[in-house]
Amino acid sequence: MIKNNGGDDNLTSSERSIFYKHKMYNKKMQHQLERMHNAAEIRFKENMLQRYAPWTDIEQYKVYSTSFLRRSIRVNTLKITVKELKKRMEPNWNLEQIPWCKEGFWIEHVKKERRDIGNTMEHALGYYYIQESASMIPPIVLNPKQRNLILDMCAAPGSKASQLAQYMENTGVLIANDYTGIRLAPLGINLQRMGVRNHMITLMHGQWFKNLQLDAVLVDAPCSGTGTIRKSIKTLEIWNPEMVKKLSYVQKKLIQNGFNLLRPGETLVYSTCSQEPEENEGVVDFLLKNNPNAKIEKIDLDIKHSPAVLAFEKNEYDASIKKTLRLWPQDNDTEGFFVAKIRKE
Repeated sequence: MIKNNGGDDNLTSSERSIFYKHKMYNKKMQHQLERMHNAAEIRFKENMLQRYAPWTDIEQYKVYSTSFLRRSIRVNTLKITVKELKKRMEPNWNLEQIPWCKEGFWIEHVKKERRDIGNTMEHALGYYYIQESASMIPPIVLNPKQRNLILDMCAAPGSKASQLAQYMENTGVLIANDYTGIRLAPLGINLQRMGVRNHMITLMHGQWFKNLQLDAVLVDAPCSGTGTIRKSIKTLEIWNPEMVKKLSYVQKKLIQNGFNLLRPGETLVYSTCSQEPEENEGVVDFLLKNNPNAKIEKIDLDIKHSPAVLAFEKNEYDASIKKTLRLWPQDNDTEGFFVAKIRKE
């Protein structure tokens, strides 16, 4: 059963129905959340470490990639204000402001007795979304406006789509797309729980969209996930350079089509949770080389970041790519992430 935080007990019958039907917590997830990784006991592939060593402190990378990831939430202002949510949660939970997101907070139980932040009444009612703090960056950078027509090309499970709708204040139209049917189920459920009403869900490969004139595009591309090792140790087992190269081919198709659909003067944000230059700077460089009207814009956020990679293997990337945001896990004690803001002139 979902536990009450000690907040308002005067629920409507509808709220109580949602509260008791919301069963999303299980023992397997509990085990995953509670385990702590020991960097000395986890094997990194040597060619992976050699690949990353020129760009970051590799020992720090190993330590942070195998350490506990702070839990974080984003307050859903479509349903509740930040002040009201804090009032409900703070008797039992400590909330620490995330510097780059005014609705985002790192969260920890006051007595350190609970870690099940998905097992609260407030979560069941859609008052907040459990979202990694670095994952909140792309919608902030895209900065959608009310009454915009926006495409979230790879939207499942809905963290960034619901954040976009929140900033759009449920106006305009948000196209929330993904490419496999099984991924649409959590997307639809999460958007419904968060009270999103301005969306339409579509099922297709992102490169197939045509004949749209969009006000903004988010391409949060499927990737190798090498920035998420601290959440998924399995990534270390499946990583290999050939997989990265194949993914980059798909990512280039996605970013190019997203740019094609964008109205002149508007913005596309490209992001991944990968540390790979082939999936990040290399994909952006591909877009710049094939589209003279694509221009990188500087991302101005209160966040530590590392220099962009401007050369990889035999490839030298456009100098303007230094304006992109490359995050290693040790930069801010988050997942690794990459974000680029691109304007169509």
